[in-house]
Amino acid sequence: MRLGWTTGKYSTTYRAVKTVRVNGKNKTLIVKTFGSEKYICETYGVTDAKAWAKEQVRLMNEAEQEDAAVFQIELSAGKDLPMDKQRCFNGGYLFIQQIYYELGLDRICSMIRTRHGFDYNLNAILSRLLYTRILFPSSKCSSYKDSSRFIEQPDFELHQIYRALSVLAEESDYIQSRLFKNSLKVAGRRTEVIYYDCTNFYFEVEEAEDDKQYGLCKENRPLPIVGMGLFMDRDGIPLAFCIHPGNENEQKTLIPLEEKLMEKFDMSRFVVCTDAGLSSNTNRYFNNYDKANGTRDFITTQSVKKMKKHLETWMLEPDGWFLSGSDTKKTYNISELDEEDDLEKIYYKSRWIKEKVDVTIDGKTQKKELEQQLIVTYSLKYRKYLRSIRDGQIVRAMKAVQGGSKTVEHKRQNDPKRFIKADHATAEGEIADKTRYHLDKEAIEKEEMYDGFYAVCTSLDDEPEAIVRVNKRRWEIEECFRIMKSEFEARPVYLHRKERIIAHFITCFIALILYRYLEKKLDNRYTCSQIIHTLQEMDFLKYEGKGYQPTYTRTELTDALHEAFGFCTSKEIIPVKKMKKICADTKKPSA
Repeated sequence: MRLGWTTGKYSTTYRAVKTVRVNGKNKTLIVKTFGSEKYICETYGVTDAKAWAKEQVRLMNEAEQEDAAVFQIELSAGKDLPMDKQRCFNGGYLFIQQIYYELGLDRICSMIRTRHGFDYNLNAILSRLLYTRILFPSSKCSSYKDSSRFIEQPDFELHQIYRALSVLAEESDYIQSRLFKNSLKVAGRRTEVIYYDCTNFYFEVEEAEDDKQYGLCKENRPLPIVGMGLFMDRDGIPLAFCIHPGNENEQKTLIPLEEKLMEKFDMSRFVVCTDAGLSSNTNRYFNNYDKANGTRDFITTQSVKKMKKHLETWMLEPDGWFLSGSDTKKTYNISELDEEDDLEKIYYKSRWIKEKVDVTIDGKTQKKELEQQLIVTYSLKYRKYLRSIRDGQIVRAMKAVQGGSKTVEHKRQNDPKRFIKADHATAEGEIADKTRYHLDKEAIEKEEMYDGFYAVCTSLDDEPEAIVRVNKRRWEIEECFRIMKSEFEARPVYLHRKERIIAHFITCFIALILYRYLEKKLDNRYTCSQIIHTLQEMDFLKYEGKGYQPTYTRTELTDALHEAFGFCTSKEIIPVKKMKKICADTKKPSA
């Protein structure tokens, strides 16, 4: 291997090349392009680009020779292990580290350090908080200890982590916006449609203070919670988040975070997609802006049980339906469908609605005109699914009645107790001595009317089928929350100070972005548990002065990781210099 270069009109570009024999002829093969003189000097802080490139070629030649090296390792059955000396190290973090540096998080930390003037290594602290959050989620104290499990050892103290948390919280908005802009240079972002949803996280405390307030916990826990609002792009990669008090209405969080996207992310043209719980008239009106130029629009689910009477009548009419995916615009009568033949088919109808609605602007309620397209779909498969779920709930309701249920109160719309009715009077209309509980058949029949129907409202004038396809991808934001809560163990939260709570969620947010890019590099072929478990198991036994011996099982997934990231650790032993080079390569910025 040797150094090669080409000189253009304005600059010289250096690369590593080698001569190979192809079909009886010598051919020059480009092994790696280092970049132009200006790029090398600015990126790696050198003054002589040619000398730097020459040294890189020398190191690459050494690495090639080391790949064929054979090591003799002597082990004695009578010799004790060294006291307090770590011998096993995790290398799975290297794949996450490469994405971390590609996204320029090290440069973000440098800018923050310049503004605040502290002397600790924020880049090392943040990176270790992220690696441990993905691989070994635990408390900040445990994260500090787990940092020693990695091949590259930490160069900071525990107290510096806690000091850094306050800085991360203060710079939360800057980190989010800068990270987004950096990501545009790495892989691009599809932000023509953005998805928004909210969830909450509970605390293992009893006292409500600051943002920790008692509210409707999605896990039915009687503990203080905080809410998180999250924006996600069309590829399932998070955009921005906000934290709000647990007793605050989630609908009010959408517009402030959206304004942040427009102000700090330089985003102006997008379609916001939400579920029915976030689709207030105020939010719809806000995103029905400048319709002629299509600056902002919305897509939101619509509860079929809460439609106005004339719209419900229109929806339930069996005639006037179109078959989704069909090239022929033919109407169908859904009451005549055959479950055996039409189970997988989806039918739709749509209409435009223009009405005066109450919206809140600058804290004042005003009457505004809102125009939107209502799209309703019908599916026999969806009807079958809903009825199978309800059948199980009816069985549970009957057992409650037979067991002498003394209440019909229920907190959620899917509670089986909604099918239990209490009679406080006799058949003659007199007050009964004893309340009688029985199955409410009328409620069951009323609910069955809506089986198979699904509704979406939008300000877009696109084809209904395209709107429905976009709306279906909302499941990915639900998956984001599941990963944070389950794999990343973001809850329960044990922190108390407000700034440290925000810092906890900014690390969870960035960790989720890193994981999503990792998943994307693997072409979404593996599950979250498969990927994280594999990275956790990628340990190496270190032989001082010789190298690192992999102790993990080589699998299809480990091969896929190495292929996607451009380095390989699935050898019988990785020499020390080779491992150092791998670690250094994962810290290089994206070209």
